Amino acid sequence: MGSGAKGKRIVITGATRGLGRALVSGFGKLGHEVIGCGRSAEAIEELRLEPSPAANFEVVDVVDAGQVEAWARGILARHGPPDLLINNAALINPNAPLWEVSAEDFDRVIDVNLKGVANVIRSFLPAMIGRGSGVVVNLSSGWGRSTSPEVAPYCATKWGIEGLTRALAQELPKGLIAVPLNPGIIDTDMLRSTFGGRASGFPDASEWAESAVPFLLQIGPKDNGKPLTVPGH
Repeated sequence: MGSGAKGKRIVITGATRGLGRALVSGFGKLGHEVIGCGRSAEAIEELRLEPSPAANFEVVDVVDAGQVEAWARGILARHGPPDLLINNAALINPNAPLWEVSAEDFDRVIDVNLKGVANVIRSFLPAMIGRGSGVVVNLSSGWGRSTSPEVAPYCATKWGIEGLTRALAQELPKGLIAVPLNPGIIDTDMLRSTFGGRASGFPDASEWAESAVPFLLQIGPKDNGKPLTVPGH
């Protein structure tokens, strides 16, 4: 499968939980070739039981540039460049005023949410440029366009994703597209860590994927550099 076949080749980071896991199922049900990574070996083994024969999942920590490069090199050799590259992997800091967030917690959020995205782009994008087509979607947040107390490190990274992606869009040659995507407010482990019980009042990841998957598949040249939001969320 690939850009010349009915389905698309889709690479998703953070594929084992939350939105990433829901996207794996959503794209897989439509017959697309889904390639994903996550840090948990146990969760990756569960993903490998997905019914899609074209699915491919590996244990990768996006913070480790060497791991990402090796993973991408293998994927590109076996499958070719992705049609859709989704940078979904992210962490949020425990609720706390900025001055109470430990240096370790702050660094981890920055490393995963910003450096991890750069590592993945650096490893996959040149092959997409070489082919002359492809879409890069970097998951942002409502907190990449607004702010709330006690999540300053997370806000900083998602505002960073907005700027990074819009600048990247200006650098891309014709045929390539990059967008920051606000998924909306979804009931995930990440939201529960911030909202607590109130998170259950929002759609779960599977419900979200029902509208997110078709929306992601229709992103085109007209969208390059535009901050997008999944409709209805």
